[in-house]
Amino acid sequence: MSKVEILQVGPYPEWDQIPLDAAFIAHRYFEAQDKAAFLAKVGPQIRAIATRGELGANADMIAACPKLELISVYGVGYDAVDLNAARARGIRVTNTPDVLTNDVADLGVAMMLAHSRGMIGAEAWVRDGSWAAKGLYPLKHRVWGKRAGVLGLGRIGFEVAKRLAGFDMDIAYSDIAAKDYASQWEFVADATALAARSDFLFVTLAASAATRHIVNKNVIAALGPQGMLINISRASNIDESALLDALESGALGSAALDVFEGEPALNPRFLALPNVMLQPHHASGTFETRKAMGALVRDNLMAHFAGKALLTPVL
Repeated sequence: MSKVEILQVGPYPEWDQIPLDAAFIAHRYFEAQDKAAFLAKVGPQIRAIATRGELGANADMIAACPKLELISVYGVGYDAVDLNAARARGIRVTNTPDVLTNDVADLGVAMMLAHSRGMIGAEAWVRDGSWAAKGLYPLKHRVWGKRAGVLGLGRIGFEVAKRLAGFDMDIAYSDIAAKDYASQWEFVADATALAARSDFLFVTLAASAATRHIVNKNVIAALGPQGMLINISRASNIDESALLDALESGALGSAALDVFEGEPALNPRFLALPNVMLQPHHASGTFETRKAMGALVRDNLMAHFAGKALLTPVL
């Protein structure tokens, strides 16, 4: 039997590329100089798209593949996939939830700790001789016992809250409705009200048109000059212009961010700010998780073309 032809939107690590190439004919969209011409040439043979969460598959790409049956996303976020275009043609969509949940939660909590305690600056203080020349590092702020808000108590938000409980934090959350599995934490329906009762606000909700800029000027103002915003979800959930204005003016105390609009070419205003921790969208960036994500992408592809149920369907 001939191999199924798929469109590979972005590069994968070698440990994923080798088994993907063994199972399918992978046409590498990311290597094409003239992408429109490339799609016009290979599109008619494509039966599946293997993509990454931040790359997705837009309406034009989907339209260029008339035989398309499945879009398999490497990542938990699928907001960059045009779901309406996929739904209109009965195209299935999968992602890779669960396998990255704990690593993402770990990084969010690690950013809170590192930024609140000034750990990156403290290491530089030792390395550049400031400790010996200037004395003790400036005092920072504690984490334990503080108030934490989790905006979006899905898989990742729940794991974040579990970790925060270990620091004896006063935890509240917002979501579409109260969760029966979170009765130990306070439910606050409104994002602005959640921010107002938080010292640390974690953004962990899935991105959609409904959540775009849910963290707006009012939410940021409610978090206030002593508050910290931590985003391990999607950049679109935060109004970046309002965030930058607040960080520059001191209306918001600080932020720790793993995602940005237009990344990796983030707004240069971020680079001048001393009160923001910048990370390169690597919350799931461990060997163990990335290998599990790649395997789940392939397993969904293999299941579909074997006529079996998809492991992690979105659509």
